[in-house]
Amino acid sequence: MTEFDTYSRRPGTSGISLRAVMGTSLLAFIGGAALIGWLVYDDKLPLSADFGQPAVTAPAPKASPLAGALPAPSASPSLAAAAGGMDQRIAALEQRIARIDLQAAATEGNTARAEALLVALAARRALERGAPLGYLESQLKLRFGDAQANSVATLINNAQRPVTIDQLTSELEALAPTLLGTPANESGWARFTREFSGLFVIRRGDAPSARPDARLDRARLMLRSGQVDAAMAEVARLPGAAAAGNWMTEARRYAASQQALDLIETSALLEPEKLKDAAGDAVQQPGPGAPPAQPAHEETF
Repeated sequence: MTEFDTYSRRPGTSGISLRAVMGTSLLAFIGGAALIGWLVYDDKLPLSADFGQPAVTAPAPKASPLAGALPAPSASPSLAAAAGGMDQRIAALEQRIARIDLQAAATEGNTARAEALLVALAARRALERGAPLGYLESQLKLRFGDAQANSVATLINNAQRPVTIDQLTSELEALAPTLLGTPANESGWARFTREFSGLFVIRRGDAPSARPDARLDRARLMLRSGQVDAAMAEVARLPGAAAAGNWMTEARRYAASQQALDLIETSALLEPEKLKDAAGDAVQQPGPGAPPAQPAHEETF
């Protein structure tokens, strides 16, 4: 055998030996896997998460004889606490809503009273200028018709023939000569006693003078300051007071209108039940001048 033949056969021999080794290893691996699978299938090799350690089986809990008599366990403390917190939040929310409702009602009531007071002030300005009431007439009937029916009727009637301070003052000045003069139907004896009584007058130093011209001056001053009733009292004591009948009637009408306006303005602030708002509904909110409500005292036993 030559050297060339020996060299050419070595690669073939080495290839056959390598295939034999690989085949043997593969058969051994497959056989081991089959053996392990058979052991697991036959429950001779338990398969668990802790491979290599024996599996520990927990004993089953024993049934208590009183288990059926005991009530079911309640909700967890966390759920009970959450439910209690929710109830508290709902109660707080309800209280807040109630406060908001009270504040809204108070706001509406105060607004209605303010509007009623503005209507009364506008009516006063119209009467003082001698202007007609116009739309204020319906507002007076709506808001004060139940609370001050007589005052509303007085204002409406007097507004048809309004009387002003300027008008009363000018008429008084026109009547001044007649008021200070001698009455036309006065007898001689009455004239004598009147003039004689004016010669000697005894009065205190701080008392007003009884002279006719002084009375007339006081009537003018009181009339300009709005004291119509006091001015009427001074005019009634003048010598020619009988000629001031029409003036006295107009002055009474003016005084009645002012009194009616005062009552209406007071109702806008103090009327507890019969005052109405713009929609004709009763105003429930007490006025700013109403006395505070006294808390009810609970009886103790």
